[in-house]
Amino acid sequence: MLHLQKRIAKLRRSVLAVASLFVLALSPALALETKADYALMMDAQTGVVLFEKNADARMSPASMSKLMTVLMAFEALESGAISPDDTFFVSDDAWRRGGAGSGGSTMFLNARSQVEVRNLLRGVIIQSGNDACIALAEGLAGSEAAFAQIMTERAQELGMSKSTFTNATGLPDPEHKTTPRDLAILARTLINDHSKYYPLFSEREFTWNKIRQTNRNPLLYANIGADGLKTGHTSESGYGLVASAEQNGRRLILVINGLDSKRERAREARKLMTFGFRNFQRDLLVEAGQEVAAFPVWHGDQDSVKVTTDRRFDIVTPRSGRRKMVATVTYEKPILAPISKGDRLGVLKVTLPNLSSQEIDLVAAEDVGKGNALGRAISSLVYLIVGD
Repeated sequence: MLHLQKRIAKLRRSVLAVASLFVLALSPALALETKADYALMMDAQTGVVLFEKNADARMSPASMSKLMTVLMAFEALESGAISPDDTFFVSDDAWRRGGAGSGGSTMFLNARSQVEVRNLLRGVIIQSGNDACIALAEGLAGSEAAFAQIMTERAQELGMSKSTFTNATGLPDPEHKTTPRDLAILARTLINDHSKYYPLFSEREFTWNKIRQTNRNPLLYANIGADGLKTGHTSESGYGLVASAEQNGRRLILVINGLDSKRERAREARKLMTFGFRNFQRDLLVEAGQEVAAFPVWHGDQDSVKVTTDRRFDIVTPRSGRRKMVATVTYEKPILAPISKGDRLGVLKVTLPNLSSQEIDLVAAEDVGKGNALGRAISSLVYLIVGD
């Protein structure tokens, strides 16, 4: 009986230690306002949202939705389905709806010409050419309508749950909608998964058909580390921008839309980016492999299992003050043996006022085998008496 009482007390101490782990503090996020109707700012590495305004409201993205067209082309290139040297045909429809006579953004492609994929991509990214978008869509899927359906399906797979695409260009359509959060997910995918082709977004000019056009992203010229991504404007959407910048190893993603002018778009984008870099930082909380806690184990050859993280855990925090940050560990109970090293057993979660939660899986740092029959019987009795 004495052995049983000691075991119960030990298990209770383990549970209390887990429950009280990592009570730290940081200041709440600083106040920030924007004239944009829609906005979201995200830390690119962690995905933590630093600021948002109507971030989940569906809106007309205008040419910012061309980022989805670009993603589809990048994925086709990296899968080997196409190569940069492949040529795509410029149909009469692409020329008529997106070419020089359309009145919209254009690469100035010639009808019925053959153009390399590498140049079409520059025409989309740098010149925002509607003709280049349609040529890519028809070359990849046979028709723009089929391509738009594939765009929507791929967006859903990426977690862009509120996005629907009806064309490759972003030209106005009542069903062509997305959200700031979805566009941030898209930008993060382009940055993190397509480093080979992402530098195209930082090119400042491109000449086609002897017509030189400059990149419309105002932050490329602001000397704040910006290297992408895409502007947008229609009378319905207002002026918008999906942007990314990197300073001292930290990268931010910004989405804004619904502004009244190019000047206002540039001013708000720079203000928000500057605020993000000045007022937030990324800190190491747990090293990869660092022991975080010990969880109680039932029916095992030992009473507890050490848990750790399988990678380093960086968190985003405000630079000023250290209040009201709480980190907690949770796990599903009971944890039954046998356990293999690397098994996911719980979650370490960090919360800060006005920031999205940050979490990482906790995994077993060791193997735990099954106990003998007597030990398992005692574990079952303890569980009935005190729970887990």
